Amino acid sequence: MGAGELRHRLAFDRREAVDDGYGNTVGEQWVEQFDRAAGLTYERGNEAVMAARLEGRSIIRVKLRKDSQTCAITTDWRARDVRSGEWTNDDPSVWTGTVYAISDVDAVTDRKWVWLRIEEGQPA
Repeated sequence: MGAGELRHRLAFDRREAVDDGYGNTVGEQWVEQFDRAAGLTYERGNEAVMAARLEGRSIIRVKLRKDSQTCAITTDWRARDVRSGEWTNDDPSVWTGTVYAISDVDAVTDRKWVWLRIEEGQPA
């Protein structure tokens, strides 16, 4: 997969304490850190992937250009498909589109790319 195959757009969020404007924190909320072009490939073949398919979950391998922001991604973050939804008017913290839990991050193996393994669904 070359750089020309980065056809998708993913935003990456992490939980942060939110200020209520009076100097207090009101809990943790997903806050967007950045978005990037990404290449998505559905995984197939191994036992864990087959078990996930039986449960109706998709396991996807993601390819991102390596930079200081993509190297900061950890498994407690989440990814969102930017083109699949929008923030709701009723609750601006609710995304109507596809959300992915990040289950694996490999920012070491490849000098040019960061590889992620993501699963459709909200992270715990």
